[in-house]
Amino acid sequence: MRVITVLLFLFSMAANAQFTITGIVKDGSTNSPLPFATIKTQEGNTIIGDLDGKFIIESKTRLQSITITYTGYEAKTIKTHSGKKFYTVALKSKPNELEELVINQTNKATTIIKHAIRIKENNDPQQKLNSFKYKTYNKLIVTANPDSISSKLDSVYLYEKTGRRILKIDSTDYKFKKLIEKQHLYQTEKISEFSYTKKDGLKENILAARMAGFKQPVYEFIGLSLQSYSVYNDVDLLETKYRGPLSYNALLEYKYRILDTVYIDNRKTFMIYFTPKRANKKKRLYGLVYIDSNTFGIAKAVFRVKNVLDITSTHLFKFEEEQGVWFPDRKTLKIVKGNNREDINILGETIKFDAINTTSPDRDKEPSDFVYVYSESINSDKEFNIPLTIRRPAIAIEINEEAITRPESYWTQHRADTLDERSIKTYPALDSILTKERIEQFINLGKRVITGYLPVGFFDFDLRQIIKYNNYEGVRFGVGGITNNKFSEVFRISTYGAYGTKDGQFKYNLGGAVRLGRFSDSWIGGSFTEDVQEIGSTTFATDKRVFKIYDPRPINVSTFYKYRKWHGYIETKIIPKTESRWGFSRTSVEPRFDYAFNTNGHLYTKYNLSTFEAALQWNPFSDFMQTPEGRIEIEKRFPKFTFQYTQAVTGLFDSDFTFGKLDFRTEYERKYINGQKTSLVIQGGLAMGDTPITHLYSTSPNNLDKDGVIARITFAGKNSFETMYFNEFFSSQYAMFQVKHAFRRLNLFGDIKLSPVLVTRGVWGNMESPEKHVGQPYNTLEKGFYESGVELNEIFKGLGLTAFYRYGPYHLPEFDRNISIKLSFVFSLF
Repeated sequence: MRVITVLLFLFSMAANAQFTITGIVKDGSTNSPLPFATIKTQEGNTIIGDLDGKFIIESKTRLQSITITYTGYEAKTIKTHSGKKFYTVALKSKPNELEELVINQTNKATTIIKHAIRIKENNDPQQKLNSFKYKTYNKLIVTANPDSISSKLDSVYLYEKTGRRILKIDSTDYKFKKLIEKQHLYQTEKISEFSYTKKDGLKENILAARMAGFKQPVYEFIGLSLQSYSVYNDVDLLETKYRGPLSYNALLEYKYRILDTVYIDNRKTFMIYFTPKRANKKKRLYGLVYIDSNTFGIAKAVFRVKNVLDITSTHLFKFEEEQGVWFPDRKTLKIVKGNNREDINILGETIKFDAINTTSPDRDKEPSDFVYVYSESINSDKEFNIPLTIRRPAIAIEINEEAITRPESYWTQHRADTLDERSIKTYPALDSILTKERIEQFINLGKRVITGYLPVGFFDFDLRQIIKYNNYEGVRFGVGGITNNKFSEVFRISTYGAYGTKDGQFKYNLGGAVRLGRFSDSWIGGSFTEDVQEIGSTTFATDKRVFKIYDPRPINVSTFYKYRKWHGYIETKIIPKTESRWGFSRTSVEPRFDYAFNTNGHLYTKYNLSTFEAALQWNPFSDFMQTPEGRIEIEKRFPKFTFQYTQAVTGLFDSDFTFGKLDFRTEYERKYINGQKTSLVIQGGLAMGDTPITHLYSTSPNNLDKDGVIARITFAGKNSFETMYFNEFFSSQYAMFQVKHAFRRLNLFGDIKLSPVLVTRGVWGNMESPEKHVGQPYNTLEKGFYESGVELNEIFKGLGLTAFYRYGPYHLPEFDRNISIKLSFVFSLF
């Protein structure tokens, strides 16, 4: 949603039909809009109005008249007049007929929908067909209709009886109109081949991709799913999910009414209007489905959502006689600015909205009010039930290496139609403007900054290294980074250096790697590191790099161990839907606190470890896109699984201990149609053998051992135990769970908002051979540790509060010692 919002408004600041008629259809008695009215021209073309009763007719010849029909109302024909572009059409109802019609048509519509849902497996192409293949041409533009802007902008002078005077107009609006008369504000094109088998599912191969002003497309945008592929299940619009009108539980969500019967492909269809049963529902989907009277398949669907953005998604199908199925033929998406309670700031620009439910805004129009995004996809070269083998089916979208270098002749061959004059002028104009304004460099910079890097030439500086704080090192200043593709696409060098003001020690790292495979993104590398690490911490080698302006939890950590580590590794994505890292390390460990490990008749205050590590991140239900730059997870689905095994071997390179560690984590997340979200994390670890406390488990405590709730106020962590004190518990085996339920964001007043989240956590643990750990006091977790609380996030400017309470077997005698109140902070670029 944010990507489209930025496109819609960012470019708004920066061949039309010859005749255009717009209008609105209303009830003659109540003056309320009639949604989805049918408008017919004398040429025989049929246009369907929108949810608000509005319609737009574009024609290459001047229209003499139009006829408007609506079920339960008398048809009306109006004559058009030269120079008049907007018409208000009031229809007269047929009271007796309407009363009978509403009752009968409503019941009949529900019956039709019930039957369509019951047999949708016979009509959904992905369930009925064994295989299919086709090509799609997609064009997306950000533009505006010049005729929608006041004609006053065409004249600098206003003539009055006394003569003429200069008309005061906004030069920005004037320039805006002149601009869009010549070109679109933005434009992209894409040619894809879709392949499907019941065994492997659906895959998109992008054969050609082009984004105006970009030498290399923004692949994350190319891979966005703006509309649902199927209309038989839940509906996705701009990364937001809505209950579909033919979902299995749709009858609980919507009410249906037949508006008309319409012939599509010479087949009779029922035009059925659906609306949410709950008028106060925040995420409301309205629309039309055209149901074949014989097969009960969907011949056409129109979906409409109106809130911050006003979205209309249209799916058109063609009946394939041999297969007996309505197959996708074309789809369109139109996005305009909707309404909102307040304006939105995007990249320094303020986007103004009309207030919700306001029909007559008193503010002046600005360019973004006229801008809209329009996407159209047209299918061709369809083949059904053919022998088909899908190469690399685990990749949902694969971009051809030659996709961004296709010549104009290739585009001409595959376009559904020739580009209009404005489209032709858009590419060279935006290539010049975006190059001059360095927009592509700005976007690439933003992508790197979000992951925590600042590119400077061939080197990306690591923003995470600049400054940190903890109770052992004090303020930690540092600098570091990694080479980028400007240095080499085959080699990379990484390094950092840091200094702690409290411990007075210098830490550093130096590493390098060589690329083994581009498609699998496989690297082999090595490094040397001298640094410190929190004791008992669990990190998975495959975890994604996360950049935070601040990392609150380590601020209060005081128990660390110093280490010097030689490390060699191989990382790869060669196994479908996985990332893995395989390595060997030789590490010298020196605890920086009072501790000795008692084993084999010897007290070790320093020790060496030689370890083999294997880590695997498996996201079996997610969708991935393969680009010339690498692999991207474009659709995150759950559950996700992470496995890691570590084996230390005595005697190998003077290693002192033999032990094994098995770590596991699974994550699950469910987003609800009403905007709420539930997330679950289950994590566990098992250490076997002679494992020192530095490499055991402390399960992420985040509470200071101080008297008084106020004295313990710090910043809350993401998944840490807020009422557990640092170094209070250690385990050699543990199992942890966390459940969060996030409610919809609430607007209280002004800038005060709430994003309430209910949280419950629990952990069980055990310590094998506790007598081996000397000097560090701790408790164990055999009885189970529990805490629950609430997070009130983003109350004001990203700041929030959290409150947690500790209960169960490890509940403390002093009541206030079980309470934790923390600050939270959420930073967003938008």
